[in-house]
Amino acid sequence: MKKLLLLTLFIGLATITFAQRKVVCCSNPSATQQFAMLASNPQFKMSHKNPLPIHFQSSIGEAITYKTPDGKQASAFFMKAKKLTNNYLLVIHEWWGLNDYVKKESEKLYNDLGNVNIIDLDLYDGKVATTREDAGKFMQAVNDDRARAIVNGAITYAGANAHIATIGWCFGGGWSLQTSLLAGKKAVACVMYYGMPEQDVNKLKTLNTDVLGNFANKDQWINPKVVAKFDADMKAAGKKVYLHQYDADHGFANPSNPIYNSDATKDAYANTLVFLKARLK
Repeated sequence: MKKLLLLTLFIGLATITFAQRKVVCCSNPSATQQFAMLASNPQFKMSHKNPLPIHFQSSIGEAITYKTPDGKQASAFFMKAKKLTNNYLLVIHEWWGLNDYVKKESEKLYNDLGNVNIIDLDLYDGKVATTREDAGKFMQAVNDDRARAIVNGAITYAGANAHIATIGWCFGGGWSLQTSLLAGKKAVACVMYYGMPEQDVNKLKTLNTDVLGNFANKDQWINPKVVAKFDADMKAAGKKVYLHQYDADHGFANPSNPIYNSDATKDAYANTLVFLKARLK
């Protein structure tokens, strides 16, 4: 009986210790972790309709690998500029992963921006989702340290004299801002499509570039309140953010998304081109 009581006490203490560690671990999640945690929200998951089939074969890009600071390698899709230039656009995918839609959008940017190198990063290390269930699993499985290593490896790949612009959607929208923060003095432009903003004003103070944000007023998560706080935080940090907010839903700019909004997408893309061209001269 005494042994049983001691065993029960031990299990109880172990459970409490584990719970305390879990609370400490997750009590102050990063902006990217906060967004990833949304994947456990049934409403968030159901708001992402499974993407319509899309097949795209690029005539410009090629798959590459590069070394990452954690001693591993990362894969990416690379479109080399026609003429030698230090201008780079780092593209970060949605929660679906680096799929054909992202590559197609990147080739469009490549043609419309002019002479620029484009690197489509793969923060999922090769995994691509075709269902929202898998997309949620992949997004939640992203380790911040590994993701930063992938980003830093791409920044190193671009070279010491690179001028780096970033763009991303959804999951990638938040990571677009994080990538610009990691790029330091190399950062020249940042475009976010309905991604989770950085909420640490001290981190935002280190940002070396202006930000263009394309957000959706019907977005239940990256909603107007979140966007307003981001605007206030950027002002507090002494940084410029150019906001464009549309009467549309989260994911409005993806033509493979059943809730695609053509008018909002055209306006957002036009503003994005003007913003990027002015900073990738």
